[in-house]
Amino acid sequence: MPKSQSQTSAPDIAARSPSHLFYLSSLRRPLIDRAEGIYIWTQDGRRFIDGSSGPMVANIGHSNRNVLDAMKRQMDRATFAYRLHFENEPAEELARQLAAKLPEGMDRIFFVSGGSEATESCIKLARQWAVATGQPKRWKVITRFPSYHGGTLGSLAITGDDALAETFAPMMQVMPTVPAPTAWRDRDNLTMEQRGIRYADMLEEKILSEGPESVLAFIMEPVGGAATAALVAPDSYYPRIREICDRYGILLIHDEVMSGAGRTGKFLGGDHWNSKPDIVALSKGLGSGYAPLGALAAPMRLVEPLLASGGFQHGHTYAGNPLACAAGLAVLGEMDRLDLIANAAEMGNLLLGELNGLAKRFPFIADVRGKGLLLGAEMVADPDTIRPIPPAKRATQRLLDLAYERGLIIYGRRVKGGVDGDNFMVAPPMIVSAEQIGEIVAIIGDSLQVLATEFDLPVEG
Repeated sequence: MPKSQSQTSAPDIAARSPSHLFYLSSLRRPLIDRAEGIYIWTQDGRRFIDGSSGPMVANIGHSNRNVLDAMKRQMDRATFAYRLHFENEPAEELARQLAAKLPEGMDRIFFVSGGSEATESCIKLARQWAVATGQPKRWKVITRFPSYHGGTLGSLAITGDDALAETFAPMMQVMPTVPAPTAWRDRDNLTMEQRGIRYADMLEEKILSEGPESVLAFIMEPVGGAATAALVAPDSYYPRIREICDRYGILLIHDEVMSGAGRTGKFLGGDHWNSKPDIVALSKGLGSGYAPLGALAAPMRLVEPLLASGGFQHGHTYAGNPLACAAGLAVLGEMDRLDLIANAAEMGNLLLGELNGLAKRFPFIADVRGKGLLLGAEMVADPDTIRPIPPAKRATQRLLDLAYERGLIIYGRRVKGGVDGDNFMVAPPMIVSAEQIGEIVAIIGDSLQVLATEFDLPVEG
C-alpha cells in the first residue's frame, strides 16, 4: 500500500486556507479531484474505493458518461421550469417510467429534491387524504425505534433516534414508536418467524393504546438504513404488518430512500416480500448523486380526494426540476442497459458470503445482514451475551478511520437510538465486480484485525 494511503488526512490540509463551511464536525478531509466508477481520487493523488456509495447514493457509480451527456443535452435546452408555469418532458417521462417499475397502481408521482423532503411529503399527503375523506382525527404516524427518516422537523418527528431528536423535541410533535424488529438479539425459545409476528403485533398493541381513530399511518424501511445498519425483519413480519394496517384503516408508508432504486437486488426493498405499501418515498439512488432528486409515489385513490378538495398543499421550488429529472431518467436507463439490479443481487450474495466469512474470523461481529448491496454488520464486545463495546471507545468511528487510511470508504452509525451500538455498512455502487469486492473485503479484514488488537476483541485463527 502506498505510504500516502495510510494517512487519514491529506498532507496539504495544514497549508489550506481556513474553511468557511461547517457540517457535523470541524474535521478536514482531502480535496476531491475526480471520481469514476467505484473510485474517487483526491488532489494529492490518492485513490479511494467508494465502498458505501457515499451515504448509499451513487448506485450506478460515478461519472457515467451517458448520464452526463443526458444532463448536458438538457442544460442546453433549459435548466429550470417552475411546475406552476410549465410542464417539462423529463419530469413527465421519468414519472411514467418510474410508475412502471413500482407495484401495480402506484402510479402518481410527486418529485422532490431529497430523502427528508420525500418522507415529509408522504406524511403530509397521508394527513391531507385523511382530512379530505372525513377522517380529521387521524394524525399520529407510528414509527420504529430506532429508525431514521430525515432531518427536517417533520421527518425528524417520525425518526426514532434520541441523539438526533432530543435537542429539537420541544419544537415538534414527536410521534409514537414501536421497537424495530431486532430479532437477532432476542434470547428466547421462539423461532425467527414467531419473533417476526411478535414484533409486528407490537404495532397493533400501539395502535390500540393510542386509539385507532387517531392513528394515520405507520412508516418503516423494508430494509433498514443507517439507523439499523441494513436490518432485515423475519419474513413473517411483512405480511402481518400489512394485515394490521388494513384492519385499522391505517396507511402503510415504505421509506425506500436508501433501499429503493435497485440497491437491494429488487427495484424496491419491499419487493422481496411482495409487500405493497400505500405510499412510497424514494431518493438517493434515484438520482444516483448526479442531481438532487427524490419522489413520493402513491395510488390515485389517495391522490384524487386531495385534488378534488383543492390540491396537494405542499411543494418545493425544485420539485420536478427538468435537469434533475433528466439525470434521473438517464440513471434508470443505465440501470436497465447494464442490468444493474441483477448485478446488485449477484454481487450482494457474494459480498454477504465474504462478510459472513469475516464474522467467523472476527467473532465480535455478532450479526451480518441486509439484501443485495445494502449490507451491514453489528459489532459487540462479547458475542455470547451481546454485551456492547463501551461507547466511549467509539469503535465504529475507529473502524471507519482505519478503512479510510487504507483507501476504503465504508459507513457506520450507532444503531441503538444513535447513542450506542457499533456497526459498519458496506454498500458499493451496483456496478461493482467480484474482483473489486475482493479488494473491499481484504481492506475491511485488515482494518478489523487492527481494531481487534487495539480493543482486545476476540479473533479466531
